[in-house]
Amino acid sequence: MGDFSLDLPRTEEIKKEVEKELAPTNEDKELIDNTMKEKADMIMGVDLDSLAERREFVQVIETFGADIIKKSSVKNSILQKRMGDFSKAGGETSEISRGLADLSIKMRDLDPSALDFTKTGPLGKIFNPIRRYFERYKTADAEIASIVKTLDKGKNMLKNDNTTLEIEQADMRDLTKQLAQRIEMGTQLDMYLSNAVENAEAAGEDEEKIKFIKEEILFPLRQRLMDFQQLLVVNQQGIIAMEVIRKNNLELIRAVDRAETVTISSLRVAVTVAGALYNQKIVLEKVQMLNETTNNMILSTSKMLKEQGVAIQREAVEASISPDTLKQAFADTISALDDISAYKAKALPQIARTIEEFKEIAVEGEKQLQKLEKSRNVEL
Repeated sequence: MGDFSLDLPRTEEIKKEVEKELAPTNEDKELIDNTMKEKADMIMGVDLDSLAERREFVQVIETFGADIIKKSSVKNSILQKRMGDFSKAGGETSEISRGLADLSIKMRDLDPSALDFTKTGPLGKIFNPIRRYFERYKTADAEIASIVKTLDKGKNMLKNDNTTLEIEQADMRDLTKQLAQRIEMGTQLDMYLSNAVENAEAAGEDEEKIKFIKEEILFPLRQRLMDFQQLLVVNQQGIIAMEVIRKNNLELIRAVDRAETVTISSLRVAVTVAGALYNQKIVLEKVQMLNETTNNMILSTSKMLKEQGVAIQREAVEASISPDTLKQAFADTISALDDISAYKAKALPQIARTIEEFKEIAVEGEKQLQKLEKSRNVEL
């Protein structure tokens, strides 16, 4: 469990894993080593005078691994065509690519964070951006459902592709493993024969045999090993390419799952929250208007109380009799009384004279009346 990781393996890491998996085990190497040593001894003991024996050795070398090469070539030809199909299926024109691109566009188009909740005015009821947004969402909901259907179709196609890739990989791994064994066998045989030829040359043994071993055995063997090595690299690249495609398909499948669950669900949540926030904004605006009206009422009332209260107090104070007025009134009254007293004092002698004058007038008048009385009596 020490190598467990959730990170996506890189191509180089996949290559190392494939090479390690396909390499012969230690048991295989030990068996191959013993077998090739035995075969090398048999070849070095060839009877040059026996044409049949020489042909047998040459034939074995020339046909060594030919079946694996043929199978691998056929498999690579098929794989090349299938990889082209996989590439087209997962390219920019694929249903999943189009679906994800369309969904991304719709998500950006329906992103409620782009809404301006502050836009209000006299034409708000007619040109209400929030109302238009929710109408657009209802229309787009059907389009999103269609996109999800397309994504599901593409996801199933990728799953089928991965099943095919796993089967192809299994076949390629088996062939490549056999090819790796053949390379190990040929390499060990080459090593033992090369050592044996060097020893034979050093010992001055039969030059014809040495020439036969070099030209008829080692030369075609090394050509075969070179073919093996090239084919091994091609097979490894094919396995790695299939593994990369398979893993990318898995990522696309997960992306579709996320799009169908997290992304679309988050859009619906965002739309719901946007609607709730908009409703809250309407209520908040009404509360603010009510608070503003209440504040204005309180402000105007307090202002009236302040102004009228001061006026009332001022009028209440000013409505009282002024001490100066009272002083002046008392002074005027006393002065008037003094004037009256002075007038009376001055008027008493004058009144007395006037009385005397009236008295004299009355006496004179009486005299005249008496004269008149006497005259009247005479006439009678």
